[in-house]
Amino acid sequence: MTTTTATPAPPFGRALCAMITPFTDSGALDLDGAQRLADRLVTEGCDGLVLSGTTGESPTTTDAEKSALVRAVREAVGERASIVAGVGTADTRHTVELALDAEKAGADGVLVVTPYYSRPPQDAVEEHFRTVADASGLPVVLYDIPGRTGTRIEPDTMLRLAAHPRIVAVKDCSYDFLGTQKVLSRTELAYYAGCEEHILALYAVGGTGYVSTVANLVPRRLRSILDAFDAGDTARAARLQQQATELIESTMSAGLPGTVTVKALLNDLDLPAGPVRAPLRPADRKTTDGLRSAYERLRAA
Repeated sequence: MTTTTATPAPPFGRALCAMITPFTDSGALDLDGAQRLADRLVTEGCDGLVLSGTTGESPTTTDAEKSALVRAVREAVGERASIVAGVGTADTRHTVELALDAEKAGADGVLVVTPYYSRPPQDAVEEHFRTVADASGLPVVLYDIPGRTGTRIEPDTMLRLAAHPRIVAVKDCSYDFLGTQKVLSRTELAYYAGCEEHILALYAVGGTGYVSTVANLVPRRLRSILDAFDAGDTARAARLQQQATELIESTMSAGLPGTVTVKALLNDLDLPAGPVRAPLRPADRKTTDGLRSAYERLRAA
């Protein structure tokens, strides 16, 4: 068994935001809003932006919109931040096409979710990721989120995929901390916490950072958790993580998708967001007021 103790270098930075996709009031793609939001997020401490992921409403944006979004955000942030494009679908061929489109549009990497709905067995999951990784020159982030896809990337599958030269990272929403540590201890995969409550915990055992939906709202506050830990002030890092708990829970665990709650609060703050696309529906006023209250309490902490 090969064991590694060195923390992998962050291939896309440490603090990544799973950026929402702004739409106009009529529901069209808002590229100007996307550029303004991307610039704000990078200015406020994000090392990278993940576009067209779960939070970016990838199931309801077209292939052309995905490519246009990458191009617009690249224009806005230049080389100040990395761009990872979500290209995962339930169809291997379609995923390959999106990966090639993302490469042409200027992405630095691709986020590839486990194929959903068809629930392929592990050998098919592995072949899917290898096929996508072989198709373009971009590094690949595996997206393990079985709560949405219905299929796990099992740790043993991760161990095999880690040998591929372009599979470099994992966005971890597995809620299997033991399995995650098993892979961390035996590979050089860069692990990003995909669940905000795990930011500090994963970082402390050798994770690389996070890909966060809540970072749309408080990018600098979440980054400060990593900064405090890196400075050796673990007590402060723990306190910052704890202070963010209320907003994390209100945004991610209150019965609505994070896309809905984040857009509700961004709109309330007069920041680029716009409506969600059906079948998602907007948050009601009571929910938005609760989010605003949690946000203001965190800012005051």
